[in-house]
Amino acid sequence: MSEVIRLKKGLNIKLKGSAEKVLEKLPIPATVALKPTDFPGLTPKLSVKAEAEVKAGDALFYDKYHPEIVFTAPVGGKVLSINRGERRKVLEIVIETNESAGKLQFKKADPAGLSEDEVKEQILKSGLWPFIKRRPYGVIASPTEKPGSIYISTFDTAPLAPDYNFVLEGQMDTFQTGVNALARLTDGKVNLGVNSGSAFSGIKNVVENTFEGPHPAGNVGIQIANTKPINKGDVVWTINVQDVVLIGRLFETGEVDFTKTVALAGSEVKAPKYYQTVLGAPVASLINNKLVEADYNQRIISGNVLTGTKVNTNTFLGYYDSLVSVIPEGDEYEFMGWADPGFGKFSASKAFLGKLFPKKEYKLNANLHGGERAFVVTEQYEKYVPMDILPVHLLKAVLVNDIDKMEQLGIYEVIEEDLALCEYACTSKIEVQKILREGINTMIKELG
Repeated sequence: MSEVIRLKKGLNIKLKGSAEKVLEKLPIPATVALKPTDFPGLTPKLSVKAEAEVKAGDALFYDKYHPEIVFTAPVGGKVLSINRGERRKVLEIVIETNESAGKLQFKKADPAGLSEDEVKEQILKSGLWPFIKRRPYGVIASPTEKPGSIYISTFDTAPLAPDYNFVLEGQMDTFQTGVNALARLTDGKVNLGVNSGSAFSGIKNVVENTFEGPHPAGNVGIQIANTKPINKGDVVWTINVQDVVLIGRLFETGEVDFTKTVALAGSEVKAPKYYQTVLGAPVASLINNKLVEADYNQRIISGNVLTGTKVNTNTFLGYYDSLVSVIPEGDEYEFMGWADPGFGKFSASKAFLGKLFPKKEYKLNANLHGGERAFVVTEQYEKYVPMDILPVHLLKAVLVNDIDKMEQLGIYEVIEEDLALCEYACTSKIEVQKILREGINTMIKELG
């Protein structure tokens, strides 16, 4: 049993509408899509044209600067359209599904008996490599790098987050196969972040780290910072727990299977629960006829309410998302809202009387309750970041484009999700995550 790392800093936002542990299998949607915009820093080059017939596992596009990193079709069918934005930027590749189109075949083998190069080649060709991210920066890992270690968090503490103990029920052997494959890619260790009562405690070939505490204790970046912080020159890889299973399936079956489980949750969902669908499924296939009827606007989010992307029924599920959250938009006028004692309101600063009911779940909306104000130095952010960094000073270094200060203040350790609570609690309404990504982009541009 590993030593328990107890984190005190952070905040649990208790929203109404957590997904009930019930799984419903959805039919294969009529269309699916991959969106190059889901990958920060990617310059995509197309491998197909509209009307092309593809099998599941065929390449749709690749990284211009790392051509070996390909992004493959989650299902077989026909390329229905290639949608572009300004300056012909590729926004999404939409596939009309056809189950009879078949799947591309790969090598079926036990990864423990393969070499590093064989494992890496299989993951690359199958299109599963983009699930592996690198720290610093939280971008797709480079196949030419050698990570010091690999980190996997098996639990998520974000609001309404899926329970991975339930999601991976009955798939632990496949998860183990995925771990064995990842272990071939590093000379270091595969680190598994677990919480109390975890179903992942029996996994072999890993170093187990147990964490307790409020959100963001489940963030892999927080777990890295509290076990072996990243310094300049260090490279570690991370991967989502459900994506490890996709790698395991590849080696067990010799086929790509992009089936995944997505939680539909939030106060605006009639019966929040889990749905089995496929990567890149239409948002409409998940939410149609499943939301409460309301005389106000509702916000649909691909991901969690802190870091997710606002979407609509005409868009597709994000590449890395295992959650769709639906909450009220909050764009209606609230009469004398500032004077409300707030028995039914939640506040990070405990400004409302709702603080008297610590176990209560809240129906919160997306209203900012004010506009951007002066960005002053306070100790507010430090309450929500269980890391040895100064978030306000780091963000100010980004704003003035001071690379040396960014390095000294910890930009190698964080990505957007690690500072998302700061943005939620910020009195000044600062776009913390946007600023941080701009700083990361600067570091990549200037230092590589």
